[in-house]
Amino acid sequence: AEVGDQDLYRRATIGLAAVSGDAGHLTDVLDRCERLVAARPEVELLSVRRRFHGDHDD
Repeated sequence: AEVGDQDLYRRATIGLAAVSGDAGHLTDVLDRCERLVAARPEVELLSVRRRFHGDHDD
């Protein structure tokens, strides 16, 4: 799926989705993903945004 910034030179947006009944587990998984990307020497991580959805969200 396209998630943004296709028209910007040398810039990419990475999207990630995860499902769990435990918010702590999701936070751990997302932290690990962020560290994995940030550890790449050819990548400059500019920003990170997280959004959690629950049972009552649209």
